[in-house]
Formats: sequence, C-alpha cells, structure tokens
Amino acid sequence: MSYNHTHTKTSSKSEKNLIITIFLNFIISFIEIIGGLLSGSLSLISDALHNFSDGIAIIITYIAMKLSKKPKTFKYTFGFKRAEIIAAIINSSTLIIISFFLIKEAVERINHPSPITGSIMLIVATIGLIANIVGTLLLKKGSKNSLNMRAAYFHLLSDAISSLAVVIGAVFIIFFNIYWLDPLMTIVISIYILKEAYIIAKEAVEVLMMSVPDGIDIQEMKQEIESKAGVINLHHLHLWKLNDKDIHFEAHIEVNDSLISSLMPLKIGIEEILKSKFDVNHTTIQFEVSQCENILV
Repeated sequence: MSYNHTHTKTSSKSEKNLIITIFLNFIISFIEIIGGLLSGSLSLISDALHNFSDGIAIIITYIAMKLSKKPKTFKYTFGFKRAEIIAAIINSSTLIIISFFLIKEAVERINHPSPITGSIMLIVATIGLIANIVGTLLLKKGSKNSLNMRAAYFHLLSDAISSLAVVIGAVFIIFFNIYWLDPLMTIVISIYILKEAYIIAKEAVEVLMMSVPDGIDIQEMKQEIESKAGVINLHHLHLWKLNDKDIHFEAHIEVNDSLISSLMPLKIGIEEILKSKFDVNHTTIQFEVSQCENILV
C-alpha cells in the first residue's frame, strides 16, 4: 500500500472522528450547563464551557484539514497547508483565554462560596467524563501526525481531566461537604490547560515565523554541504517549516567554474545529504560564481 493511499485513509478516518467528537461535545455542553445551574457547581459549568469551546475548536480543526488538502494555485503557490497551523493558534489561544476566565471565576467563588448539590454534579460529571474519554480516544491517533489535530486532542484531553476532577470534587462534596474543592479543582485544571495550550501556541507561532525547526543545527548543515567537493561556500541559507510536517530549504551555493557542466550530480548529492541527515523533503538551490557580496548565512 502506498504512502499517499495510507495517508488519505488515515486523514479520512481522522475527519470522521472529528465529526463524531463535535456532536459529542455539544451534547455534553448542553447537559453540563443544565446540571451546573441545577447543582450550583462552578466546575461543572466550567467543564461545559470547555466542552463548548472544544466543539468550536474541532469545527475549526475540521475546516482547516479540508483547506489543507486544496491544491496550490498561482496565488497560493504553497497551497493551503498552513490553514492547520492557523487553526492550532486559534484553538490554543481560545484555551488560554477561557482558562484565565475560569481562574478568575474560581477565585471569586472561593471568596464567596455557595451551596452545591453534589449528587446532580456527580451524575452529570460522570456522563461528561465518559463522553470525553471516548472523544479523546477517537482523536489520539491523528494527534501524532498533526499540530492542528494535537490542539484538538488536547482540548478533549483537558476536558476528560476536567470531568474527572469534577467527579472527584462531587464525591468530596457529597461525603465531606467540602465546597471549596469545586473552585480549587477549576483552578488546577485551568493551570494545566494553560501549560498545554502555551506549548501548542508556541510551536505554531514558530512555524508561522519560519524559524529553524527544532533539532536541526543550521551550522552543522552548512558545514556538511560545504564539505562537498567543488563547493566554495553556502550562503543566503533559509530553513523553515511550511506546516508541522514539511521542512523547506533554500540557499545560494558558490562553486568552481569548471563544475558548471556537472551541477546536476552535485545538486543530487546535496539533496541526498538534506534528505538523509536533516529530513528535508523540499529544496531550492541556486548555484552561482562570485555573485553575492554578503556570504553570511
């Protein structure tokens, strides 16, 4: 089975799983909002808001996946692959904003506690937990190969953890009347979500800013290529990610005049270095003879 066929099959399955999780999240949100209002539980309402934001986030993820498959055009010569990176930034930013809002609400609830009906809280949170675990499992496999899917996956994972915390909080309220545990759980959950959202947002921003991919030493790359026979120097070197999978490379390479007739074997040799040692799957190489004054990378 070819890579493209396997990739298409995996992508199609990921899209199907996304649609299922969208419906799951909106249903959970509705149930938890009603349950939160009836029980007076802030953590249950916060969990509902997380689930609702997850539903929106997964819709954005789904649209981005569809856009990324559109062919390149004369205007968008790289295609729409970065749609998924933009979606990852939107989703992670939403998580950060919601987390700060919930921390604020939780602090206010600690200062001004109110009675909570633990039994309703427990039943609704358990339903939410089961649904979130199902959604998390559906997105887990796809999250390994896509930053966009990883953002959606962490939305679901954070909600599964959130629901578990709410269940634990409900048990303590029922048996020990510890009402302050409800907002405390909200704060702990929100801090965890902030951490994960920051990591995703940082990686997505680095892709958009066209930074050198992590794990690649650009000086080592320069030395490897300059060690090739006939290469005088390499400069105007650019290395970036188009999305979270495709690494692109371009550079000017000064060579001897006598090598002009044998540039193709040299070019193939350089591309082999880039592919085998640095996992670069797209290269743009310009050969020249004493054309550029500035030979710095």
